[in-house]
Amino acid sequence: MKLVKVTIHELVMRMKTPFTTGLGTMQDKRFLVIEATDESGVVGWGEGVAFEEPSYTEETFKTSLHLLEDFLIPALLGKELKHPDDVYEIFRPIRRNNMAKASIEGAVWDIYAQLTNQSLASAVGGVREKIEVGISIGLQPTDEQLIQTIQQFLDEGYKRIKVKIKPGKDIELIRTIRQAFPVIPLMADANSAYTLDDIDRLKELDAFNLMMIEQPLAHDDLIDHALLQKQIKTPVCLDESITSLEDTRKAVQLGSCRVINIKIARVGGISEAKRIHDYCMEHNIPVWCGGMLEAGIGRAQNVALTSLANFIMPGDTAASERYWHEDIIQPEVTVTDGYITVPKSKGLGYNVNREALNKYSVSKKTYRL
Repeated sequence: MKLVKVTIHELVMRMKTPFTTGLGTMQDKRFLVIEATDESGVVGWGEGVAFEEPSYTEETFKTSLHLLEDFLIPALLGKELKHPDDVYEIFRPIRRNNMAKASIEGAVWDIYAQLTNQSLASAVGGVREKIEVGISIGLQPTDEQLIQTIQQFLDEGYKRIKVKIKPGKDIELIRTIRQAFPVIPLMADANSAYTLDDIDRLKELDAFNLMMIEQPLAHDDLIDHALLQKQIKTPVCLDESITSLEDTRKAVQLGSCRVINIKIARVGGISEAKRIHDYCMEHNIPVWCGGMLEAGIGRAQNVALTSLANFIMPGDTAASERYWHEDIIQPEVTVTDGYITVPKSKGLGYNVNREALNKYSVSKKTYRL
């Protein structure tokens, strides 16, 4: 493979409803679509999912654009690539900026899958024909709306419910859900809202038989999470703290968690996500695939990744219609009875809808060899 042209499309898409977490509220999602062309004419697609504010990680939409334009695209154009794993090595001297790296690395994986006449799921080593999916629900204005929203998604067949919590909206919120739904698979996502001073409060969650509590402490912490896990029965799941295989190794050795959420963008691409998956499988740590409010291209990559063997918990890869009035792929990602069928066609398994791409595009720029 050799990239000879890369086009960055800047898109703005409005979500059906605002998505609220402890970090803030979002409805208009601004993101990047990467269109990369190989010397043979094959086109691959990637998606940049960094938010506009550095709230989830230090990266933003603008920093991703800067890294792509000034460092990542120049580093890849014209380079002979034997495998998508080569991209990780080429980018190794560039510190962090994982979401920017993942956006173009995903396009290379798409090209590779097409050139080798296989689906992306097959190219990454996937073994599942369908994946089990859950749903992530943001903070709701009232308990009544929360219960109605949960019931709606249960009726649609979703296999696991994830709700956001934060200090002051946690124990009573979970109690309300458990009173309405005593036995559903339920987890809580804290988005780093707590400290070790809150251990007694977090211990109260043990009464509700949660699947896990996700990232309760600092976004870059491993030590305090290990102390917390020793004192609570609820499994701790790490999200923001896991940015690499090295973070994973340390977390497992320290006992910082019992579950890991793998997000392609957060760890720098599909290659590193696979390595994290493999390490966790060797060490009996279950994993699941988290979401970054992706549009269709990022969603398609999540489907492919989740077809790997150790993704044994339902992830956040909901149907396109969960978030968007119209997605940028055809067909859109759909959920039937809580499952997504893994596509078998070459590459992503979904076609980019150029009409929709152009409709939501606010600018684009092309770089050539």
